[in-house]
Amino acid sequence: MEATIGYAADQSGRGIAYARLTGSRSHRLLRTEFHVAARTVTDRAIAYAALTSIVRALARRGFREVTFVLGDAEFAEEIASGRGVSEALVLSYVALRCALNTLKTFQLRTGSTDELAQRARVEATLNVAA
Repeated sequence: MEATIGYAADQSGRGIAYARLTGSRSHRLLRTEFHVAARTVTDRAIAYAALTSIVRALARRGFREVTFVLGDAEFAEEIASGRGVSEALVLSYVALRCALNTLKTFQLRTGSTDELAQRARVEATLNVAA
């Protein structure tokens, strides 16, 4: 199964993540919410929290073999290699890797996630306005 991931968060750290799930027989959209501590709201912290949220949701739903499509090649490489993880994000990296390890297999690749990211940005913005 392939999961294309898009996400966004507001300045307080409240975030929305979407995964477009495509497989041999189905196409679904999964939505999760996540939170990043306000003092650590950076693009990379948001990315870790969003992907961790999606991975956990997929694992709870019984998915075991997933190819994740991410819009950020540097983030995908950081996850795969563990190199370049800033000290401030080490715990987020470990939490994500632990979640990924609950899957039988996973792969990371890059691709277009613009539509899902835009959808998440709009929703995160509307949540701030509400």
